[in-house]
Amino acid sequence: MDLYSSIFELIDMRSFSNLWYWIGLAVLWSSASHWAMGVPYDLVVRARRIGGQAEEDLLDIVRINKNRLLYIVDVSGLVILALSCFFFSGLAILGFFYGVEFAQAVFLLLFPLCVVMLINISAARKLQRTEPGMDVVSKILTRCRIYTQIVGIISILITSLWGMYQNFSIGVLG
Repeated sequence: MDLYSSIFELIDMRSFSNLWYWIGLAVLWSSASHWAMGVPYDLVVRARRIGGQAEEDLLDIVRINKNRLLYIVDVSGLVILALSCFFFSGLAILGFFYGVEFAQAVFLLLFPLCVVMLINISAARKLQRTEPGMDVVSKILTRCRIYTQIVGIISILITSLWGMYQNFSIGVLG
């Protein structure tokens, strides 16, 4: 067996039967649910519990991330939306119309993150409209995290059901 075969077997194109895909899916949603609008959730908990400098740090990082996210959306949001639509429609056609399992796997990994990004943008817009106090920031970030976790649960459920369907249909037909 040569190096090319070893690497190709490690990165199997049949993604739903590969352990690395499922580990990546778990790590992806674990990370996504930990970061609410780019702010680590443990910082929110620490600011609530301790206050003082931790609260100031939280309000500063929320202000910076809110302004950064809204600037990106305002300046190049339309271009990002167009490129995302192009990319995801291409993945969806390749994966679900032509049956390319790797495209299905990438689509099921990345498309729900677009919903999470919309949740983050919505949270940033809410923070822009309100006076950024600790109670308001904590409430909005907690809600953002809960919505992200709901999207993650639904995404993992759909991905696992689709992956089982793919593995069973290949097992029966292949």
